[in-house]
Amino acid sequence: MGKLYLVPTPIGNLEDMTFRAVTILKEVDLILAEDTRTSKKLLSHFEIATPMQSHHMHNEHRTIENLIAKLKGGTNIALISDAGTPAISDPGFLLTRAAVENAIDVECLPGATAFVPALVNSGLPNDRFVFEGFLPVKKGRQTRLEFLAQEKRTMVFYESPHKLLKTLTQFIEYFGGDRQVSVSRELTKMYEETVRGSLDEVTAHFNEHRPKGEFVIVVAGKNKL
Repeated sequence: MGKLYLVPTPIGNLEDMTFRAVTILKEVDLILAEDTRTSKKLLSHFEIATPMQSHHMHNEHRTIENLIAKLKGGTNIALISDAGTPAISDPGFLLTRAAVENAIDVECLPGATAFVPALVNSGLPNDRFVFEGFLPVKKGRQTRLEFLAQEKRTMVFYESPHKLLKTLTQFIEYFGGDRQVSVSRELTKMYEETVRGSLDEVTAHFNEHRPKGEFVIVVAGKNKL
C-alpha cells in the first residue's frame, strides 16, 4: 500500500513552507496539484522535481478510481492545493474519503490555512467558532443567512473581491449593522490588511477603497443576552 499525504502550501509568503512539507514533496512518487501552472512555480522555488498531475474540482470525480489503484499498488502520493491546506474550500475531501474507505493511510501535515490567522487576529472570541467557507452563490444563500443570524459563535467566511461588498451588505441585512466584524485580505503578503469595526463601518470602508485580493471575513456571533 502507498500513502496519501495532504500537504499545505503557503497562502502567500513562501517562507511559510515547512521543511517537512518540502521533504515529503521530494520523496513521494507523485504530486497532485489543483493548478499545475501555479504549483510549478512553488516546486521550482524549492527545487522539487517530483512528477505532477492535475487534480481539481472539475476532474476529481473521474480520476479518484485510478488514484486509489495507484495507492493500492504502492505509489506514495501528495496532494496540494494552490494555497493553504487541501480540502479546506479546495479539492481533497473526495480523495481522502476514498482512501480512508480503502484502508489506505492518510497523513495531513500541519501548515498554512487562511482562516486561522484571520480568526486569531480579529480580536473576536475564538474559543468557539464556526467555519462557513464560501456561502452558496444563489440557491440556499438566503436560507443559510437566515440560519446564521441566530448563530452565537464567531463565524468565518471566505469571499472573493468582486463579491465582498454584496456579502457585507447582506450581513448588515441579516445580522444588523452594529455587529462586529474583522475583514482580512492578502494574508502573509506584502499588502496584508485587516479592517475591524461594525459591519456598517467596514462596509463603508470598502465602498471607499475598492476590494482587492482574497478575503477572510470574521463576524461576531449573536449577542447571547
